[in-house]
Amino acid sequence: MTTKLFRHAHIYTPKMGRTPAAGTEQGRIHQWPDGALLVKDGRIAALGDDVEKNIESRREVKEYDLEGAAVVPGFVDPHTHACFAAKRETEFSMRLAGKSYLDILKGGGGILSSVRDVRAASEEDLFRFSRRLLQGTLHYGTTTIEVKSGYGLDTETELKMLRVIARLGRETPQSVVPTFMGAHAVPEEYRTDPDGYLALLLNEMLPAVGGLASFCDVFCEEGVFSVPQSRAVLQKARELGMRLKIHADEVHDLGGAALAGEMRATSAEHLLAASDQGIDALALGGVVAVLLPATAYSLKKPFARARAMIEKGVPVALATDLNPGSCFCESMPFVVSLAVMGMNLTPQEALTGATLNAAWAVGMEKETGSLEPGKLADFIVLDGESPATLAYISGSRPIRSVWKAGERVA
Repeated sequence: MTTKLFRHAHIYTPKMGRTPAAGTEQGRIHQWPDGALLVKDGRIAALGDDVEKNIESRREVKEYDLEGAAVVPGFVDPHTHACFAAKRETEFSMRLAGKSYLDILKGGGGILSSVRDVRAASEEDLFRFSRRLLQGTLHYGTTTIEVKSGYGLDTETELKMLRVIARLGRETPQSVVPTFMGAHAVPEEYRTDPDGYLALLLNEMLPAVGGLASFCDVFCEEGVFSVPQSRAVLQKARELGMRLKIHADEVHDLGGAALAGEMRATSAEHLLAASDQGIDALALGGVVAVLLPATAYSLKKPFARARAMIEKGVPVALATDLNPGSCFCESMPFVVSLAVMGMNLTPQEALTGATLNAAWAVGMEKETGSLEPGKLADFIVLDGESPATLAYISGSRPIRSVWKAGERVA
């Protein structure tokens, strides 16, 4: 049995409830000034005043003095496309010159450019490229990460991506949550027959995914998948045992948030253009709003209305949206800083969004997202005394060390 004791830490954590933290609970953080954390065999055994009575033998305990540093849960990144084969820097310049994201997609760029790259890559090359991406996120404190497919858009390549994502979960320190997103775009070979591609998704791709994906996601957006098409994909995924996510109202208020509420999806993601009615539907459906402030920053768009969501009782989570085109961001601290400075979240609300609510958004709330006995010992030692340091230290890495299941990994 391996036992580790971390002393002289300012411990900050949201606390697990029966549902994701919403409303005033979003900002409720429990803390232990000059506290202690006891870890046994990779899991949290005790915190604060309960530590001493849980130590069986001092000789078997390895002690660490954290010298007053803040300790927070490891980040959970609940929305990434971190399985791809090449970057798309040229599109960044195109956007700066005034071309819209959807215009680039219509011209065969964007997602379709990454599809060509991923289809051409060997499975080994795709794994190696994606592993480097995950190593980057780990450096910035992400101990649990969701990774979507969606750059295959045919059965063979989508399965290749999901095999790579599964391997990432086995061969990296992080917990990796796989999401199937064959409904990411209509591939070029089906451009004149989008209904044919929808039929392929429903009748071949989704059944073939089997146990390789925990979630199914769909890009419900003008020029991509309509609300009825998205509903059909999500209904089929549910029948096959997958939980539901939806890229909703990123560019236009198409009604994706309302669909997420109707379907009681686990999460709705992006939501830059979500209406008041859409936000109400999220609250009614108990849907986690996964917000991506680094994407809004990269696309030079207004941030999602996080304050309105919190005030209406919608649980808010934060994610990087790490992808090759619209947002190449590996840093959850940067995302937290944007949420505080750009979306007017408090540091406490942002911490909950980047940890426990994010864990709820990927079905990992019982294992991680907060520092509580029985959960994995996934935590970050910050270069500061409180979670505010994540927004206070701008443009650099505010982290001393990253721990996964009680082992130092970065």
